[in-house]
Amino acid sequence: MSAALQFGTAGPDLNYRLRATAFGLVIQDGKLACVRVDRGEGSYFDLPGGAVDGDETEEQAVVREFLEETGMTVRPLARIAHAAQYFRKSDGEPINNIGGFWIAEQLALDPAAKVEADHDLVWLEPYEALAGLRHEAHAWAVTVWLRRNA
Repeated sequence: MSAALQFGTAGPDLNYRLRATAFGLVIQDGKLACVRVDRGEGSYFDLPGGAVDGDETEEQAVVREFLEETGMTVRPLARIAHAAQYFRKSDGEPINNIGGFWIAEQLALDPAAKVEADHDLVWLEPYEALAGLRHEAHAWAVTVWLRRNA
C-alpha cells in the first residue's frame, strides 16, 4: 500500500501497522456529514469510514462504515483523494491508515441501523470541519473537495 501524501508524525521506536481504509464525504445543504466520536474529554470529529475488511473494496467499506457509524445508506460516486495518516488508536496501538476518500451520496437514513454507540452523525460547515477534524488527512480531503467545487 502506498500513498501520495503521508500525514502525521511517526513516533520514534514505534512499529506502525499498515491498515487499508476508506472514508466518505457526503454533502447535504452545504454541510458535510461527520461523526463525533465520544471519548469523554477526548472526543473528536472524523469523516465516516474506517478499515477495509478482508476482500472488501474501498467502496464496500465506505457503504458498511457509513451504516455502522451513522445509520446512513450511501452510494460512493468518485474517489477524490488518496492519503496516509499516522496515529495512535484509543488503545495506544500505532496505525498508519492508507486509503481513499470518496464523494458519496446519501440514499437513506435510519438511526436504528447505527451499531457504533460512541459515534454520532453531525453535519458541519466545510470550514468548521477543516478546523475540527482529528486527522490532517481528513482535512486535506475536505480541502480537495472544496477546491474542486469552488
